[in-house]
Amino acid sequence: MVLSRGDEFPIHQTPEPVAFAGTDRNFYDRYFFNGYAPDGSGFFAAALGVYPHLDIIDAHFNVVRDGVQHCIHASRELGMERMDLSVGPFHIEVIEPLKRLKVRLEPFEGIAAEVVFSGRSFPIEEPRFIHRIGPRAFMDYTRMTQNGHYEGWIEVDGDRRELTPGTCGTRDRSWGVRPVGARDAQPIPGHPLPGFFWQWTPINFPDGSLFFHVNADSHGQAWNTRAVWAPDGAEEAGLNGGAGGMRARLASGTRWPSGGTLSLAVKGAAEQLKFEPLGRFQMRGLGYTHPEWGHGIHHGASKAEREDIDLAGLDPLAPENLHVQMPVAVTGVDVDGADVEGIGVFEQLVIGPFSPLGLEQVLDGAP
Repeated sequence: MVLSRGDEFPIHQTPEPVAFAGTDRNFYDRYFFNGYAPDGSGFFAAALGVYPHLDIIDAHFNVVRDGVQHCIHASRELGMERMDLSVGPFHIEVIEPLKRLKVRLEPFEGIAAEVVFSGRSFPIEEPRFIHRIGPRAFMDYTRMTQNGHYEGWIEVDGDRRELTPGTCGTRDRSWGVRPVGARDAQPIPGHPLPGFFWQWTPINFPDGSLFFHVNADSHGQAWNTRAVWAPDGAEEAGLNGGAGGMRARLASGTRWPSGGTLSLAVKGAAEQLKFEPLGRFQMRGLGYTHPEWGHGIHHGASKAEREDIDLAGLDPLAPENLHVQMPVAVTGVDVDGADVEGIGVFEQLVIGPFSPLGLEQVLDGAP
C-alpha cells in the first residue's frame, strides 16, 4: 500500500489508497484551459495530466502571438502523489472547487504567466464517453466543462501583457480511460485503419454559455453528443440540455474547419448559429498527437522545454497537425428574433475516412 496526501480527503473510488486508480494502465485525470480576448486574439491554453499507473504527470502552457504558437512542455515522474499539481515551472491551484482556479507558469525560457479562471455557471457533465474498437475499450471517461472569465497576465520574451478586459474561455476536467503513454503495438483484428471524428464548440455569449460536442463514426452517425445552454449564474438544476447538429466546411487541402452552421434544439439558445474562424491553435501544443510530447510519455525524472510553432509554415495534413481549435465569431438570432453575437472555439479532429465531408483516406484533405 502507498499512502499519499489524497488519502486525507474523502475522494476514494476503490477500496485501495488514492495512488491506485483501478486496474487499467490507461487511466488518466486531466485539467484543460483555453482563453481569448473578446475579438478572438491573444489565444492561450494550458493543460495538466496525471497518469497514475504510468506514474507520470505532464503539463503544457501555450500562447499565440504574431502567428507563432509559443509552447512550454513539462513532465516528471509522479512518485504516486496525485495531489501535487505542479510540473517543473507549471502549477495549478484550486482556489474554489467548481468555480475558481489559478494557472501559474514560473519564468522559463522567456515565458511566464499567471491567470485566474472564474466560472460563469455550474459546470456541465457531458454524457459518459464509452467507445470500443472491436473488443477493446478505446475510451471510457467522464468530462465536466465550464465557460468563464480570466484575469491575469502572460509574458513572452520580455513582452508582458495584461489580459484584455472581457477575456473569456473554457476549462474542463476529464478522467477515466483513453490511450496514453506508449502506443499499444498489438493490432485489433478487423480494424486495420484508425478512424476518429470529433467536434467541440463551447461558446461565450453576453448572458450565458453554449456547449455542443459530437463524436461520430465514419458515416457521420453520432455515438456521443449533447448540446447545453448554461445561463450566467445557473446552478446544476438551471442547465438546459438538448440536441444539435453541425454542418461544417473544411479549408481546401486540410482537415481544418473553415466555418460551419450549428442547428440547435435547446431551451434558451438560438435555433441556428453561424461560425467564422478568427485564428488557429494547434492542439499538439498541449500534447495531443505530439510526436515527442504526447500524453503520459516518460521523459525521465524531470524535463521541460520550449517549442515555437510557425502556424503559417506547417503541413496541415501531417498527423500531428490535424487536431485544431479555431477561435470563432458566432452569430445568430435568438428565440425572440433579436440578433446575437458570441465568441468561442471550434475544435475538430478527423482521422481516417469521413463520408459527410468527402474524406476517403486516412490523411486526405478537402478539395
